[in-house]
Amino acid sequence: MLKHWRHLITGPLMALAAMALLAGYDVAGADGLQITSPAFAEGETIPVRYTCQGEDISPPLGWSGVPEMAMTLALIVDDPDAPGGTWVHWVAYNLPPDTDGLTINASGNLPGGAWEGTNSWGRHDYGGPCPPSGEHRYRFKLYALDRQLELERPTRTELEAAMRGHVLAQDSLVGVYEKR
Repeated sequence: MLKHWRHLITGPLMALAAMALLAGYDVAGADGLQITSPAFAEGETIPVRYTCQGEDISPPLGWSGVPEMAMTLALIVDDPDAPGGTWVHWVAYNLPPDTDGLTINASGNLPGGAWEGTNSWGRHDYGGPCPPSGEHRYRFKLYALDRQLELERPTRTELEAAMRGHVLAQDSLVGVYEKR
């Protein structure tokens, strides 16, 4: 009676994995990809320098654990606490997978043929945290992809649609900011 026990386990697991892939979720997201910043740690305040009240330049970012099969990286920076819905601060894609991060003020000078997409201001660059009121969270989301993306200045939504089914791993770093 228990000789078919594997089917009781593998059948549902395979069904869940198939549903996740069809829904655009990636089951290989825990590969060790990690994004960090020397400017702020997870959950900490983003320094004024990188906000609309400072120099409004992109912070330095570092990453490690990029899967060997990655062909490119993508980065989305957004504010899920914005009053009108998620506000996109930066979209960058086709970042070389052999890089280990971005320097201060990398916007406009991305490495290796990478591109910047369209943020919520309609610009193709980094726009720093600038919450209208209260403390907001800012998510720096990094994705390792199995292919280059053939896009021209995509919005976050367009980039996410193009990435669907091609994400090998992902990680995020969340910083907070409140105007003073």
